[in-house]
Formats: sequence, C-alpha cells, structure tokens
Amino acid sequence: MSERHDTDDAGPGTRKPRTEVSTGDPTAVGDARSPGGGGDGGRAVGGDRRAGKGGAPDADGRRLRREAAVAAVALGVVILAVAAFATPWRVLAGGPPDPARDFTAAQIARAQAFDAATTLPSYLSLALSIIIAGLLVATPIGAKAVGWLRGPWWLRVILGVVVITALTELIRWPLGMWFETLLRAFGLSTQDWASWAGDRLKNMGVQTAILCLMLVVLVALARKVRRWWIPAAVGAFALTVVASFVYPVLFEPLFNDFRSMPQGPLRTNLLAMAERDGVPVKDVLVADASRRTTALNAYVSGFGATRRIVVYDTLLKAPQPEVELVVAHELGHAKDNDVLTGTLIGGLGAGLGAVLLFLVFDPVRRRTGVTSIADPRAVGAVLGLMTLGSLLLGPAENLVSRRVEARADVHALDLTRDPATFIKMQKRLAVTNISDLSPDAVEYVLYASHPTSPERIAMARAWAKLNGIPVP
Repeated sequence: MSERHDTDDAGPGTRKPRTEVSTGDPTAVGDARSPGGGGDGGRAVGGDRRAGKGGAPDADGRRLRREAAVAAVALGVVILAVAAFATPWRVLAGGPPDPARDFTAAQIARAQAFDAATTLPSYLSLALSIIIAGLLVATPIGAKAVGWLRGPWWLRVILGVVVITALTELIRWPLGMWFETLLRAFGLSTQDWASWAGDRLKNMGVQTAILCLMLVVLVALARKVRRWWIPAAVGAFALTVVASFVYPVLFEPLFNDFRSMPQGPLRTNLLAMAERDGVPVKDVLVADASRRTTALNAYVSGFGATRRIVVYDTLLKAPQPEVELVVAHELGHAKDNDVLTGTLIGGLGAGLGAVLLFLVFDPVRRRTGVTSIADPRAVGAVLGLMTLGSLLLGPAENLVSRRVEARADVHALDLTRDPATFIKMQKRLAVTNISDLSPDAVEYVLYASHPTSPERIAMARAWAKLNGIPVP
C-alpha cells in the first residue's frame, strides 16, 4: 500500500504483472483498491435494496444510492483534476526509438528471447487472476467456502480472508515457480527455492494482514452505520496515506537489509548533488538486492520523515557517473513530490472504490448468495471486486507512471548535463535487466510503467540537441 518510484521496472523487462487477488505487491501502492462495503446479515443496511411491492427498491434505498452516486461523481472529478494537474503530460520527447542504433543484434535477440519465454506465464497469470476474481464475484463459490467457518463475525471475516488468500496463492504457486525458473535460466535470479518461497510467503502475509484489517473495519461499519460508504471512504484514504508513510520503515526491512552507503567519493558526490538540487536527503541507503537478483535498480519511497532513496547493491558495480545519474533521476521524484502525489491520488481512488462498492454490490450480492456486505460470507466477493478494479485501473496508472518517469529522466539530465553517460546508463540497465526493447502495443499498455530504454535514449538525444550539447 505504499507509493514507490523506481529507476527501472519493478522487475525485468517492461512487464509488471498485476495478478494478485489481494492487495498485490506491497511496494506498489497508491492502488484504488478500497475497503468499501456495507450491509449486515439479514438487515437491510448500507444501501442494500429493500423491496417494496413487486420487489422494487423503496424510496429510502433509492435516495441512499443517489447520494452515493453523487459522491462517486464528485470524487471522480477530483481525482481526474488532481491527476491532470499533477501529471506532466508535456514531457520532452525524442525521435522514433531505434533499438538497433544502441544495442547489438545479440542483445536484441536475448531481449526478444526473454520476452518470448515470459509472455505465456505472464498472460496465464493475468488470465488466472481474472478467472479467480470472476468466480468470486459472479458465483457463490466464495460464500460457500467462508460458510463452512464458525465463530463470531469478526473471526469469520479474518478466517475468510486467510482461506481465500491462501487458496489463491496455492493455485498461483506453480506459475510463480515457472517464472522464477525462467529468471534463473536467464541469469536474473540468484535465489534458492527456500529464499524464494520465504519472500513469497512474507509478501502474502503482509497482504493478508492489511486485508484483514480493512475488511474487519468495513464489516463493523456496515453493521452499525447506514451510510457506511462515507466512513469507509475516509478510512480507505487514511489507510493509503498511513501505509505509504510507514512502509519504508515498517515493511521494506522484511524483504531487504539496508545500510548507509559507505563513506567515499560516491557518497560525498551524491549528497552534494542532492544539496545542489535543493532536495533534503539525510542518507542514501543500499539494499542487499544481490541476494535475490542480478538486476540493477534504485527507488524513492515514503515522504516527509520517512522519505528515502535506495540503490541496489548490484548498481554499485556500475561506473560512478552512471550511479550518480540514477540517483539524479530519483532526486527528480523527490523534488517533484511524486510519492506524495501518487499517494494522494491513490487515497482518493481508494475512497472512490469504497463508494463504488456500495453502488455495485447489490447485483453481486444476488449472484453470490449473500445477504449484504455485512455478511462475513461476502469476503470473497469484495476481494474479487478489488482485484477487478485494480486490473481495470492498471493501464491508466501505467500511463501516468510513464509520464512521471520521463519527467524524472529530464530532471536527471538537467542536473547532470551529461546525456552521454545517461545513454550508457540506460543501455546498462536494459542489458542487465533484459528489458523489452520493443514491446507490442498490448504489453506496453498493460505492463509498461516506464518508457522503454530506446524511448529514454531518444529523449536524451533530443535533450542534448535542445541544450546545444554534442549529441551522443
């Protein structure tokens, strides 16, 4: 549930699969997946339709839905306005990207081979997520699974989240092993199976804990408050902001060990560059990423007192000027408050999700055989709706992310005025991470959170020409 901006993709290539039925990758927050819900057991609460004669919804139910619809429209307008204002739609663009100009035939062939090998498991994973979410939303399978559980309502909600998340992970486990095998075959993964499984289980544990908190609060609100979508929306916004703030210090250490960059010329230059850029940075941290990957990356996460710039220890093997350019890119994210803006948009989106859940749950309730969202058996349907909402929002999130990353690239060039080193750095990232140099249109829309390496290189050449610097 935290917003994070990377120098490169979250993984190799341009693929960033959004395939979890729960909250997804804990580093990829700012989702609009919300804890909305409503209703209670057999009572008609929270805007569930209460039938009058002929089964028509009564006037009170229609009024509640109108209020929620107005709130949804208002929130949607605010989100669009904030996103439109904060997103750098006009970023310096280069000419047509040409991989053959900067990459050898062997490098291009390797990238194509990796893309071909990972396309099938990536699309199967996406299809599996849609199928599982569809079954939870359109059939009583989730309600029946939770119906076997016993105990007070809050315990049944928690157990329901745990059971459905565990079953989903069990179904997805073989695909995860397949993808990990491919990463090893191409030299990208350095993990053994025990380490891989441990990371995956920790990730699932974080997701499950957050989901349990969200849904217990949701059901509690639905059992007590008729217009439950109002406090649910406020709570969803607050949870997104708090999670983004605490994630660097609370959750990131579960997956990596961090240390201050050692004293030396590189650390001195980086801190001096941050001071020159007017970005307050108390420290630059190094993550022990080499214990799981050979990929190069850096990122900025958190904001305010928890803002941190982190570089992978694998990146430190690159020449110092290239590392400085990577950090200059991250300073661009920090200077433009990209994490804070992304968190704000994500929090508003989460609030909108709560209101939309109120509006759409009635037909879902009938299909799944639950009385209302306050029924613990509705846990599966809520999880399914959250997943579908996240998948639908993915392309829009990627569109905004690509613009934000392009702005950070321009910032790095403005700060260092070294397009030649920028291009060397982009080539190193692309070759080491086996990035997709020419993704097809579908992959670009679905998975590309960053411009492609050839696009970024073309932009650097355009910047050099614009600033009167010899074009590399």
